[in-house]
Amino acid sequence: MTLGERLDAATGHLPAPLAVVDLDALEANATDLVTRAAGTPVRVASKSVRVRAVLDAVLARPGFAGVMAYSVREAVWLAQQGVTDVLVGYPSIDTAGLDELAADPVAAAAVTLMVDDVVQADLAAKAAAAHGSALAVCLDVDASLRVGIGPLRAHLGVRRSPVHTPDEAAALAHAVVQRDGLTVRGVMFYEAQVAGMPDSSAAVRAVKRLSVRDLARRRGLVVDAVSQVTGERLTLVNSGGSGSVETSVSDPTVTEVTAGSGLFVPTLFDHYRSFEPRPAAFFGLDVVRVPAPGFATTFGGGYIASGPPTASRQPRPVWPAGLALTPREGAGEVQTPLRVPARADLRIGDRVWFRHAKSGEVMERFAHVHLVRGEAVERTVPTYRGEGRSFG
Repeated sequence: MTLGERLDAATGHLPAPLAVVDLDALEANATDLVTRAAGTPVRVASKSVRVRAVLDAVLARPGFAGVMAYSVREAVWLAQQGVTDVLVGYPSIDTAGLDELAADPVAAAAVTLMVDDVVQADLAAKAAAAHGSALAVCLDVDASLRVGIGPLRAHLGVRRSPVHTPDEAAALAHAVVQRDGLTVRGVMFYEAQVAGMPDSSAAVRAVKRLSVRDLARRRGLVVDAVSQVTGERLTLVNSGGSGSVETSVSDPTVTEVTAGSGLFVPTLFDHYRSFEPRPAAFFGLDVVRVPAPGFATTFGGGYIASGPPTASRQPRPVWPAGLALTPREGAGEVQTPLRVPARADLRIGDRVWFRHAKSGEVMERFAHVHLVRGEAVERTVPTYRGEGRSFG
């Protein structure tokens, strides 16, 4: 039975648009991540999931430990739901969220904040002082590759932290420990140019090799410099993403890796060489029009991924085979027209299955997701949105 036939059999009685997760693929992907991590704990990136039941199921598996949240308020909520180790992956100036964190002893003990500037540390310290609490902090260290000198110097990677060198990291650590209520728990490196780039060309692969070599040297120097400031060896050195698990864990300095997209495997992760892509998340739309021979129109579908506005950010129809978005309209706000090969013969009422370009973002479009095993829905669970939670 094909993928589409199996999903149709499982959800044919349910109205569309609808989202599904294939549990067999999800579990195989989770096993693969742990195998690739080779004994290093894997922290789950919640932004790439956004379904608490799936987060809980993955965290219950051996080899996974903790969540990387994308919002302070999300981190507080997860801690209140029983997650005991939440690393906020991005700095925050949400004073109300920081106050909520500092006021909750359970959350304050479970959550580690991210900073890359003293301004963020000052806000966290103010919240801690207001409630007499202690908050742990992680330093976000720029993991981009910088090559060349002077005006010819190139920055290869994303624009994240201004902290790049061991001296810069030590200076920030010193500023943090001077503030009452804050402690430095660790450092994080997100090598986006390795973890978030498919192996699409020889040039990309060369950049990845150079980046891995640079980080293997610089990461240890940063950890040493920050440890000298704190007076003890850091217990948290986070690195990597789904596309860089093997290279990240090859550095003995790293204590954990983060992964999320490798669980659902969206279309942007189809061309990695480091793992076998097993798509696990899909959404289904029903055909509501057949406007002309060779075309069919589904209801909904304009679920465009974040990032540069290119064709790669659009969802991709994957079943029936051979369907394609029309270049003039693409994935629409209310309707999505498709080019249909003659063999597909789509009719009104037929269901079309799509994959999203990114992993967790599509879950913001649905209140519930159906967890499918084989030809049946095993259970239906709320997404973040379905639980009334929206964290940006």
